[in-house]
Parts: sequence; C-alpha cells; structure tokens
Amino acid sequence: MRFLFILFAVLPILEIALLVNVGNIIGGWNTIGLVILTAFIGAYFVKREGISTLQTAQAKMQRNEVPGKELVEGLMLVVAGVLLVTPGFITDIIGFMFALPGSRHLLAAQASKHMKMRVVAPGMGAGFGSGAGFNQTNQHNPFGQNPFNASQSKNDNGEVFEGEFTDNTTNNPDKRLK
Repeated sequence: MRFLFILFAVLPILEIALLVNVGNIIGGWNTIGLVILTAFIGAYFVKREGISTLQTAQAKMQRNEVPGKELVEGLMLVVAGVLLVTPGFITDIIGFMFALPGSRHLLAAQASKHMKMRVVAPGMGAGFGSGAGFNQTNQHNPFGQNPFNASQSKNDNGEVFEGEFTDNTTNNPDKRLK
C-alpha cells in the first residue's frame, strides 16, 4: 500500500513541484521543450534496446535456452517506455535508468536475484503433484515428474530410483534454503 501511495499521490506532487521550479529557472516553454525532448530521446533508446533484447531472447530460444534475463529486461524496457513518455523529470530519470544498457543490466540482475528468492512454483512442497490440482501422472503436471513419488521415479529401463532428502527449511524461520 505504501508503494502505491507513493506512486500515485506523492510522485505526481513532486513532479509538478519540480516542473514549476525548473519552469521558473529556465522558462515555461523551455521546460515543455525539455520534457518533449526527453520523451523523444527516451523512445529512441527504448526502441533500440528493445529490438536488441528481443533478438538476444530469440537467439537464446533457438539454442533451447530460457531467456529469463531478457524477459526481465524486456519488462524493464516497457516500464521505461511508460516512464519516459510521462511528463516529468523524476520519471524521466528513472526511465533512463531502465532504458540505458549499463544500469538496466545491473537492475535486471538485482531484480532476477530478488525474484529467485521470492518466487516459488505453485504446488511445490510436501504434496507436489497432488496438492495443486495435478494428478499423479505427467499429463497435467507442467513441472514434469513428481520426484517424491517412487512409482514415477523410474528411468527408461523401468528401474526405480530410491533416495533420501533432507528438508533444511524446517529449522529456518523464513522457510528459505540458504
């Protein structure tokens, strides 16, 4: 809620105050021209970087690799495009940070790291394969075989693999593996 409040209430007030102050210093028409110029420059960067990111993602998919980093960067470019066409200097600064390659790569790496720590696939856990609406066969399970069900843990020869695992999250209060 705090983030939404800042985004929709505080940020527009700060943008208006900054636009008025810059307008008083360099003039109203110059301020409008500067806002329009940053929108055009930003749109150019977003288009150029978007095409580059799309080509990299397509190349990774052709090599049967998951373009995770490229998807995060693509999302950042969409946000950058919206921020850069929104009138204001604060949104332009944030938008350019998302659009320029150096800062975008750094921010995308941090976002990916953060998401890897937060995202858990649905249905993972003790009841994997059955608790999330999946039956015990692979046909309805998008994650493949259930590694905890011995009847499914067979290799191509029909041999059953047996093993043990230790749940290291039980002693950890935030339930994360470290």
